Amino acid sequence: MININKKQFTFIDLFSGIGGFRLALNHLGGQCVSFSEIHNDAINTYCANFGEDARLNLGDITQVKNLPAHDILTAGVPCQSWSIAGKNRGFDDDRGQLWNDTLYLLNQSRPKAFIFENVKGLADPRNHDALSFILDRISKAGYFAKHFVLNSSDYGVPQDRIRVYIVGFLHEAHLRKFRFPTPHKSTLKLIDVLQDCGEKQPESIGLGETADIFGDPIPDKKRYRKTNGMNDFFLFNDIRNGPTTIHSWDLILTTERQQHICYLLLKNRRKRTYGRLDGNPLSLAHFQRLDSTIEAEDLENLVALGILKKVDYAYRFKPHKCLMLDKGEQLVLQHVSAEEITLDALKECCELKKARIPFEKVLDSLIAKNVLDCSEVRYEFRYTKISTGIEGVNRVFLPKSQAFPTLVASDSNDFVAMKDVNAENDHDYKQAFLNEIFHKKLFRKISKEEACLIQGFPKDFELPESRSRWMKLIGNSVSVPVIQVLGQAILATGCLDDRLSARTSAGVGEELRGAA
Repeated sequence: MININKKQFTFIDLFSGIGGFRLALNHLGGQCVSFSEIHNDAINTYCANFGEDARLNLGDITQVKNLPAHDILTAGVPCQSWSIAGKNRGFDDDRGQLWNDTLYLLNQSRPKAFIFENVKGLADPRNHDALSFILDRISKAGYFAKHFVLNSSDYGVPQDRIRVYIVGFLHEAHLRKFRFPTPHKSTLKLIDVLQDCGEKQPESIGLGETADIFGDPIPDKKRYRKTNGMNDFFLFNDIRNGPTTIHSWDLILTTERQQHICYLLLKNRRKRTYGRLDGNPLSLAHFQRLDSTIEAEDLENLVALGILKKVDYAYRFKPHKCLMLDKGEQLVLQHVSAEEITLDALKECCELKKARIPFEKVLDSLIAKNVLDCSEVRYEFRYTKISTGIEGVNRVFLPKSQAFPTLVASDSNDFVAMKDVNAENDHDYKQAFLNEIFHKKLFRKISKEEACLIQGFPKDFELPESRSRWMKLIGNSVSVPVIQVLGQAILATGCLDDRLSARTSAGVGEELRGAA
């Protein structure tokens, strides 16, 4: 095993959460000078696990004027402004302005190096200008930096967690010496952190354990390999298809004819013939063009089974006397074309989105005022949100899975199976899963201890008992092993031994906090 050179250094932990950065850097010999966090649950958890005095907390960084001297600055800047789950408003979102405060403190304190973490969305094309702006501001502060998009599953934990990391140095020579941490071919698998199924590694990852990160690779095992190209998880979804996709019509008793109608909708709903959206409901007339034998009763029976739902798709504009209409009603009526309004037009309207007008409620109001009435009813799947899944189940991962999906603060509808299944073909594989796991309810959500291990924390890391509380804390954290390899790579540049005089950045510092 490679020995880690634990040289003492100091660091400050901004947006510390529960201490993922601290766990990693402590193990490398780092000493935390102070931390910054505003959420009480995170503060209490941080202090309890590190035996820290809450008075060391700097609190709200927007109110911090100066930082104590330190060698490395870390910051997991709140990510909602850039994530797909957020509003995607970037610096237009107040939370995005926290980047300005972070860069101001970087420039003011002049550490030798830094690590910033954020969601993958920051590096997506839609946020190109925002990332360029951040990197430019770092450069103007006198630092040399690069950004990397890394997946936690490549660095010692069984979790597909893709994040952006910005690593920077006070001196360009150290950035040139910085070596990108190469992914490891072998990492822990999901079964190695599960508490009640399958064979595990002799020891799971945890605080201070680095053999899986820096040492000899864990040997690959046949039980983790896919066979016959079949996935190691099952997706519960009606709007996608595949050999390991479970549809709502697989879960209840349905006839071949009913399944045929469902597949017709599945195969045709994304065609432009039926609308401009990426997924459109179909009318009875549309179904009959695809299969002339389909009757309204067939569709209504699928509605009764809870597989389909009826959608009021188009609305006829009716001549009316002068009525008192509110702003939302007036805006919706601007989209009347040829005496009709369709859901396509309303869902694509940027103006309605910016005004945050719930057009569904507005349509109901206009119908009540006799301004509109429904002119076309269509049929759509009841379950159309991929992340929601079916009946509260999105994905079920088998123990042999390579990794669990990204842990998120709001929890998810992802589960783990309590046993594996195998088969020679797709059909039998799916049936084996349904018969041996799903119908027997041999699947569950991950436990608190497993969530800790999936993020690279020790399984006995102290967290609140409430699932919603500990899931929020662990989901908002960083993957400890990723920070550890980045920290090790920073130390390897020799930046802590540097004897060069610090670069000056006169005229830059005070401007960094307020500019956007």
